[in-house]
Amino acid sequence: MGIVGELLLPSRPMREDQDDLYARAYQALMCGAPAEKKALVTRLGEDWRGGLFDVSGASVCPVLPVDDPGRPARPELVAHTAVPRRKPGAPEGRAALLHAIAHIEFNAINLALDCVYRFRGLPAGYYAGWLQVAEEEAYHFGLVTERLKEAGFRYGDFPAHRGLWDMAVKTANDPLARMALVPRVLEARGLDATPPIVASLRRLGDEATISVLDIILRDEIGHVALGDRWFRHFCSERALEPEATYLALMAEFDAPWPPKPLNVDARRRAGFSAGEIARLEAGRPGRVRSGSQG
Repeated sequence: MGIVGELLLPSRPMREDQDDLYARAYQALMCGAPAEKKALVTRLGEDWRGGLFDVSGASVCPVLPVDDPGRPARPELVAHTAVPRRKPGAPEGRAALLHAIAHIEFNAINLALDCVYRFRGLPAGYYAGWLQVAEEEAYHFGLVTERLKEAGFRYGDFPAHRGLWDMAVKTANDPLARMALVPRVLEARGLDATPPIVASLRRLGDEATISVLDIILRDEIGHVALGDRWFRHFCSERALEPEATYLALMAEFDAPWPPKPLNVDARRRAGFSAGEIARLEAGRPGRVRSGSQG
């Protein structure tokens, strides 16, 4: 696709497992250097489109738990409640906002790679879709870190949290839960968050960052739609009603409920039905108290 820019390819020699999609995805997943990770993702996508990989047979690459994917030593990871609030009015606040977006995009590269590496024996379209997502997330990461550099900062200069990856760990054993709770919950929250951020940046006259966020929003609608497509595919295979299953999984995994206002147009384009959006807008159901009264 040529979407991740001019990058040096990894210096490590080609190995015998270079024609194993899962081994290559794992290699990229566990790479901690952002520039090298982006290069590995680019080569992986090119080789997929070149027909190098055959996913119809068994792989010798084991499926391992990944509690911590490859990432640089910085940023420092803290509890999400310990990450300072980002108000873009001041230069450092705007840099912190850009850093938070960059961290989301870096995590999203790993999430897409893990979707490829972890879940085996699926149709080729599944792998093609998530490899494209990995490339686009790498492109987004580059766009945002360039804006961060222009502001005088680098990725790693602010603390961050690992909430996205924590949900990936929780859903590592079930692709249906992964599709429901990462693309359709956590990444869909990004669709909702973007318009208010854009409005704030427009008041500040930061059209350059808005242009980057417009690209990200466009692509993220497609990423959530891909998760929606495969979530519904897995529900169909198991004879499950998708929207009831979605709410049940959110409750089972204590997934965060989306704060209002929802980006209704973006969610509709990503596969959410009008009834489902209305249910989400109604808010999380109240918890039933145990025990009797009186």
